[in-house]
Amino acid sequence: MSTVAFHTLGCKVNHYETEAIWQLFKEQGYERTDFERHADVYVINTCTVTNTGDKKSRQVIRRAVRSNPDGVICVTGCYAQTSPAEVMAVPGVDIVVGTQDRTKLLGFIDQYRAERKPINAVGNIMKNRVYEELDVPAFTDRTRASLKIQEGCNNFCTFCIIPWARGLMRSRDPQEVVRQAQQLVDAGYQEIVLTGIHTGGYGEDLKDYNLAQLLRDLEANVTGLKRLRISSIEASQLTDEVIAVLKQSQIVVRHLHIPIQSGSDSVLKRMRRKYTMAFFANRLDRLRDALPELAITSDVIVGFPGETEEEFMDTYNFIRDQQFSELHVFPYSMRTGTPAARMDGQIDESVKNDRVHRLIELNDQLAKQYASRFEGSLLEIIPEEESKEQAGMLVGYTDNYLKVAIWGDDSLIGKIVKVKINKAGYPLNEGQFVRVMDGMPV
Repeated sequence: MSTVAFHTLGCKVNHYETEAIWQLFKEQGYERTDFERHADVYVINTCTVTNTGDKKSRQVIRRAVRSNPDGVICVTGCYAQTSPAEVMAVPGVDIVVGTQDRTKLLGFIDQYRAERKPINAVGNIMKNRVYEELDVPAFTDRTRASLKIQEGCNNFCTFCIIPWARGLMRSRDPQEVVRQAQQLVDAGYQEIVLTGIHTGGYGEDLKDYNLAQLLRDLEANVTGLKRLRISSIEASQLTDEVIAVLKQSQIVVRHLHIPIQSGSDSVLKRMRRKYTMAFFANRLDRLRDALPELAITSDVIVGFPGETEEEFMDTYNFIRDQQFSELHVFPYSMRTGTPAARMDGQIDESVKNDRVHRLIELNDQLAKQYASRFEGSLLEIIPEEESKEQAGMLVGYTDNYLKVAIWGDDSLIGKIVKVKINKAGYPLNEGQFVRVMDGMPV
């Protein structure tokens, strides 16, 4: 039996797509093995969001070549899409497929074995207007299921290479989304995370259909789905209609990840982000009216070219005043090929690091503050795994994205469990098992 090994770099979408590619191999009778071991085929799913992503991708490719110089080395993903020639130039690479035509990968492997000539199958992603169907009926890690609903992005922010790696916005057929969601629930998943490159943009390319309708259709037509989470949504996509759906829904969770990137209008303009802070604040007000206990998490880039101390403080104060519940803070990283990399006023690394630390301190404070609102409350978690720090404890998330540890055995993993929050904290809350809610075990 032939063996295949996978290595995924980068975002949740890449992890989803690796699972989808594994399904194709499984159907052809392959056995999956660990990446560090000898395999007949290696698939490296690459990332290109930063220059470091490219470098890491090349290191992983070389590791695969060393593991088995006679194995077939296939490279896919964003770095393969933007720099196929660079990838082909790494000694030992046999097949390069970008962010489309993954379904043809097994055919390319057969072709390579017959001809023994390297294959560069990367095409022009900007011409693609069709969503590539890749199914994932079940995941290797068994608790949270992602469901990819769209591909590509039309925004062209000045710091970002992703439209060139993923192409323009393409939405998945709503019937396919509903069918796939039902398949995941039938496989035992209680929570589904809707994901994509620009997830909240779902439907912008469809006629008379949008994200709000997709959320309504999933709730109406997927039997047994307990939780629905949106992986990320832009402020501009939080229409009144979407907010109304969130308010009415019994399954969409009380958590939204809304990337802010900067809290300064002048920086946002240089980033080519399509909103002002007044607009962002208005959307947050509307959301909190609809869902008072909503957890709002966000991404922030500090040290963007030209960022002054005053602009940074605008960001700091906005985040503090709006009381985000958790932040992902990134120092600006120059990405070759983007407009921001050519801008004047690149910020010194030490200034960036100082600003990162100040925001991380603020994050810890805000996250503890948010969690403390739920001390003594009864909430529901889905235990995902055993705690790495404490044997006998399980860790899972509430619908509003608090990470909770409880004592319990692994029979609870994947079930919905009612817990009492005994001690709020960050990054972890201590909970006490109350009971298992109705629902099929995974």
